[in-house]
Amino acid sequence: MTTDSDSDTDTGTPGEADAEATGAAVFEEHRPLLMGVSYRMLGRVADAEDVVQEAWLRWSGADRTGVREPRGYLVRVTTRLAIDRLRHLRSRREAYVGPWLPEPYVTDYAGTVPDAAERAVLADSVSLAVLVVLESLSPLERAVFVLREAFGYPYADIAAVLDRGEAAVRQLAGRARKHVDERRPRYEVDPAERRALTERFLAAAAGGDLAGLMSLLAPDARLIGDSGGLAKAPVRVIESADKVARFLHGAARKGIEAPAFRLAEINGGDALVVRSGDHVDSVFQLDVADGRIQCVYTIRNPEKLRSVPPR
Repeated sequence: MTTDSDSDTDTGTPGEADAEATGAAVFEEHRPLLMGVSYRMLGRVADAEDVVQEAWLRWSGADRTGVREPRGYLVRVTTRLAIDRLRHLRSRREAYVGPWLPEPYVTDYAGTVPDAAERAVLADSVSLAVLVVLESLSPLERAVFVLREAFGYPYADIAAVLDRGEAAVRQLAGRARKHVDERRPRYEVDPAERRALTERFLAAAAGGDLAGLMSLLAPDARLIGDSGGLAKAPVRVIESADKVARFLHGAARKGIEAPAFRLAEINGGDALVVRSGDHVDSVFQLDVADGRIQCVYTIRNPEKLRSVPPR
């Protein structure tokens, strides 16, 4: 015969089960926010997912009876974990082969961002160009910038997250904003213009049209390639329209056999996904201004392409 005590031991009391289910539901409600914070802090999907998973373990194992604001609690835990992870990753990135770019992040805000202006802010904060700049910030500066600029947190709330005084947080925010403003691209990206140029870029590059590529590039255009030494890509930044066009022309002629192409929304804007067989070979994204391509980002490190669907 099974006693009441045995039953409680095997399955847990109804109250405990309800609390666990409620806790899981609350965490899942905030998971997109936590992933957004983590990715902007770390620039890699896998690392961001690890941080969110650690946050879940801490949340599920915590005594939540005194937690009045789950969102604030979870953001605080996630941000602190991301800061610790970022400090650890810095030493690994110093030994990285060639330029380092953030991992492509497939963005789809449909149904989650009610306001077009808010979507534009989120897309800008997750763009490759901005994330590259954020790499030069200290972990604390980056945390303040992400919480303030991307998610609109008040300084008092950020101070609570970081366990710092509000005056100190305002100083960190000022330094971070000045640094980013000095280095981020000084042009607005028109989504329709970038899509059109991305499509023309695809046609010219895939067709080996050197003159066509030259016509799309700004005179001082750059190409930044990220392979981590695991695929063919330039180990230095290529500068000038002529050199970028010739590199792309040569790469297309010696490229993968029977490639397939598609456009996808990555890091808040249109990107070109190149597939070889059943796996993603590379991702291209363009910085565009004044009807010309200012910078070509190409990511070929296979470890950074795992989260990009091949189709």
